[in-house]
Amino acid sequence: MTEDFDFEKYWLNKFSKCLDEIAGEDIRKEILAGSENFTDQTRTNEKFKWSREAIEKLDSLMDDEKRIDIMTGCACQYPKEDLQEIKEKYEETRDLDLAHQMLQEKFENFLKNNLKLNEEYFNFIVNRGWGLAGVKKENKIMAIKIPKSGYLIEYMKESDPDKKKAHYCHCPRIRDALKTSGAKISPTYCYCGAGFYKGIWEEILQKPVRVEVLETVLNGGDVCKVAILLPTNQ
Repeated sequence: MTEDFDFEKYWLNKFSKCLDEIAGEDIRKEILAGSENFTDQTRTNEKFKWSREAIEKLDSLMDDEKRIDIMTGCACQYPKEDLQEIKEKYEETRDLDLAHQMLQEKFENFLKNNLKLNEEYFNFIVNRGWGLAGVKKENKIMAIKIPKSGYLIEYMKESDPDKKKAHYCHCPRIRDALKTSGAKISPTYCYCGAGFYKGIWEEILQKPVRVEVLETVLNGGDVCKVAILLPTNQ
């Protein structure tokens, strides 16, 4: 990413492409109306208000499957090159448990080596099953996102519930809106975040994967929880 990278423009471009491909041009224009001049410098409350109204339009115009496909297509993605060892091991063994274990090991190494968490914080996250791999039971994974890594320490130390949720949220478009109580949006929006996990497992398995948003901080939850439903015909 270059220094002049603008996440707002980048995300809206992905949203526009997904709308075009799945919903069509007319619906794309209707939903995107009002966001034409948005940048990272646009005021948080303005972006949040537009986002809430845009997703309400999406909810009214598209069925569940298409809404989810649109929003998961906007997700930030885990680097595919970092998943190749797991993908190759899965191709060799067809062992979902092994793939999940390798993903968990990668996540724990990230906590220790990249974030350099102390033992207390490391155990807090791992013992709760938070993070990249989640908790696997048969062909279902329950994944709880960790707080945004750049704000993780602040999250651990913060006592104010609204500020804590703002530290937790991964979305740079609307994170700051959570510092004000009452910032709510349709759960459809958070399928963007769920798409992160969808992308990971589709790369490892090379098969379509379903995801379901169960809880988000944008809708009063304490965490963002996603169910990943892996294919049963392995």
